[in-house]
Amino acid sequence: MPYPRVEPYRTTTITMDDGAALYVEESGTPDGTPALWLHGGPGGSLGSGWYRTHFDPTRYRLIGIDQRGSGRSNPSVADAPVRLADHTTDRLVADLQQVRDALGIDTWVVAGISWGTTLALAYALEHRDRVRALALMAVTTTSRAEVDWITEGIGRLFPEDWDRFAQASGRRPGERIVEAYARRLTGADAADRTAAAAEWDRWESVHVSLDDPGSRGRGHIGQEARLAFATLVTHYWANDAFLPGERAVLARVAELAAVPAALVHGRRDVSGPAATPWLLHRQWPASTLTIVEDEGHGGPRESDALTAALDGFA
Repeated sequence: MPYPRVEPYRTTTITMDDGAALYVEESGTPDGTPALWLHGGPGGSLGSGWYRTHFDPTRYRLIGIDQRGSGRSNPSVADAPVRLADHTTDRLVADLQQVRDALGIDTWVVAGISWGTTLALAYALEHRDRVRALALMAVTTTSRAEVDWITEGIGRLFPEDWDRFAQASGRRPGERIVEAYARRLTGADAADRTAAAAEWDRWESVHVSLDDPGSRGRGHIGQEARLAFATLVTHYWANDAFLPGERAVLARVAELAAVPAALVHGRRDVSGPAATPWLLHRQWPASTLTIVEDEGHGGPRESDALTAALDGFA
C-alpha cells in the first residue's frame, strides 16, 4: 500500500561544476536511510510528488531531483537548446555524484521509473560502491533496439496513429524517425520546434494508452513542458542514451551481480516490453523480477511491488 504523500522538509538548488542548477527536494526523516528517486523522460520531472508515496517517511531520507534541463532545474533545455551539448548520460551520472557529495551522503538506495531506471543502472555501473540497492519500475536500458521498437516497431499495434507520427516527422531518406524529430527540435524555426514537440507528445500518449484508450492522442504532458521533454527525449534516444556498444547496460549488467535489485514491470507494457527486465534479471543473481500481469507502463500494483521492495531495502 502507498505511504502518505508527505511534503518535503527542505528544497534547494545545487549548482553543478559547469553552472547548471539542479532542483533538489528532501522528504521523510533526515536521519533515515538515504534514497534517491530518478524520474522518467528524459525530460520529465518530479511532478506532483507522487514518487514519495513509495517510501516509508519514518525510515527514509528521500532525495528527489529534477534532472538537468528538466522541471525546476535551470537552464531549461527549452530556453537554452544550445546547451544540449551538456546533455549526456555521463554528465547526468556526474550530476548525481555532485548532489550526493553536496548532501553529505555516503551510500544510498537508488530508485526510479522508466528512463529513470536507465539512469539508475548507468549510475550503479560507474559507482557501485555508492549504491546500497536498486528499486526499478517500468525497466528500460534505452538501447537502440528499445528505441526503434517504441518509435517504429510498435506502430504495428497503433497503425493509424503511427502513420500520422511518421508522416509528421519529416524524416529524410535513411533517417530514423527519432533522428528526424531530434533534428527538428533543435532547429532554428521556433514554430517548427513547437509543432514537432506537439506531434511527439501526442505519440507518447498513444503508446501508453492500452490501459486507458480514451487518453490516446490527448498528449502526454502539459503544453508548457512538452518542448523541453520532447527535445531531451529525442536527443538521448537518437544517441542510444550515449551508452554505445560495450558501454550498453545489457553488455555490462554482470558487473552488478552482487548489488541487490528489485525489478518491477507490467506484462502489458507494450512501450517497453518485459524482455528488457527479463534479460537483466537472467544475468543478475542478486536481482528479483516481479511481472504484474494486467498492467502497463506503471500502475498501482507495480507501485505496491516497488514499495514492498523499498521496505526491504530501508
